[in-house]
Amino acid sequence: MGTQRVTDDLDRLLELLPDAVQEQLRPEEARKQLLEVVLDLGRVPEARYPGRALALGSTPLSRQDLTAVVARIGQFGGDNRAGIERTLHRISAIRNRQGEVVGLTCRVGRAVFGTVAMVRDLLDGGQSLLLMGRPGVGKTTALREIARVLADELERRVVVIDTSNEIAGDGDIPHPAIGRARRMQVARPELQHQTMIEAVENHMPEVIVIDEIGTELEAQAARTIAERGVVLVATAHGNALANLIKNPTLSDLVGGIQSVTLGDEEARRRRSQKTVLERAAEPTFPVAVEMHSRQRWVVHTDVAATVDQLLRGLKPRVQERELTPEGGVQLVDPPQASGLLRPPSQRSFADQPVSAPVPMPAASAQGASAAEEPPPQETSSEHLQVLCCGVPPRVVEEAIRSHGWKARVVEDLSEADVVLSVRLGLSRQPSLRRQARDLGIPILVIKSDTLPQVTRAMARLLRRQATETAAEVTPPDRASQDDELAALEECRLAVEQVVMPQGRPVELLPRSERVLRMQADLVRRYRLRSDVFGEAEMSRLRVFPR
Repeated sequence: MGTQRVTDDLDRLLELLPDAVQEQLRPEEARKQLLEVVLDLGRVPEARYPGRALALGSTPLSRQDLTAVVARIGQFGGDNRAGIERTLHRISAIRNRQGEVVGLTCRVGRAVFGTVAMVRDLLDGGQSLLLMGRPGVGKTTALREIARVLADELERRVVVIDTSNEIAGDGDIPHPAIGRARRMQVARPELQHQTMIEAVENHMPEVIVIDEIGTELEAQAARTIAERGVVLVATAHGNALANLIKNPTLSDLVGGIQSVTLGDEEARRRRSQKTVLERAAEPTFPVAVEMHSRQRWVVHTDVAATVDQLLRGLKPRVQERELTPEGGVQLVDPPQASGLLRPPSQRSFADQPVSAPVPMPAASAQGASAAEEPPPQETSSEHLQVLCCGVPPRVVEEAIRSHGWKARVVEDLSEADVVLSVRLGLSRQPSLRRQARDLGIPILVIKSDTLPQVTRAMARLLRRQATETAAEVTPPDRASQDDELAALEECRLAVEQVVMPQGRPVELLPRSERVLRMQADLVRRYRLRSDVFGEAEMSRLRVFPR
């Protein structure tokens, strides 16, 4: 894959500026990476570059200089923007109370060929794509390149809704940077949503490209277009998907947010408040990209799942992509194939297979056959992965290092096998307890974060891990089989005589971890939910109704 290629018509923009400013920007070094030139009445002109600004001379701009520049530019639109025909440059005006121009922002427009490599694989999927990011990060540049690739390389019928002529340049003839894509101009910015609908009704596009969806009407128009089977590629105001969820005007782009009141039993089952936030509908854009910089993008390949996880207080799984100097794309800390899957070492013990006989529930034949196939046998991870909550990681690392244990400290809950916490730590982070429960990750609470306490806790955790591993490969003896059958019969009777007919939760007798796994597996076959309470010898299963 080749490197990026940049084209601009910088001379045509500089010709409009005062002679003194043109002289300052004549050297090649002054033009490289130039973002915009700011001309404010009574101030020294300024050139802006990524991360810095440079004064152009020492003479403040006079009214005569500013008036001469405005005369060369021509007519400004209703959004106080103007352009140069068949270029991508944009000039924006600042006016005083009388409507006179007292400042200009002359932004350099460049066509960059190669940025689409970051999301090239997403374009083949035929799903609508939303781009987000702070101003100046390159959203419009990427949108322009995506329109060209869709029209020329993928041969789609593409219509660009160009509200301020920023995507395809000023004038009646679109800039070559959008390739064979067609361009519809918008008479006034407030009419953008009408032009979006008009494009679908009159010109039969397969893809519509829109820059800056910012109003509720435009968000509704985007949903209408998506429901008609047209692919959307758009940018929106907001740095990240989490910001979009909190924006009442644009939250419909990611499915909309609604407040739901739960029943008493459901709230207890979820261990949450009775009023919770949930996604209201399917997202208008199934795929979203956060542009953190021109070289680093974060991709949400399943916006619906991401929104659901954010509303539940979970950290969503994303793809971080980085553009290499050679023009290729590499994943930064590649995620797993699915944000909902965890490696074997991170699964709850209730997900592990059991080898003892399990009585089948008296349910429908279809439900029973679907549950008969056991999950594949998993192997334990070589290292125990510990997340610290209120416990200094250095203390845990010191205990591991001094005993040579196969364990390590992790910072992400999704990577952890267990959470090691002090009581005060959990009380300060209630969301962590909830997330650990949802992911099936056990929590060990210790009295203090001293080295002896941490050492004893780590030894206990490692013994438990070794016991679970041995239990999976060692067949139980006859006595243990009898105990397992008695425990399973207790579980069956509780489910069939109390939980299902009466709708009440039941707490079973304390059992070993192996038996608890078997009971949890039986409960799942009834399509019910269970959880483990108590520690060590007092661990017991509680079964909840639907």
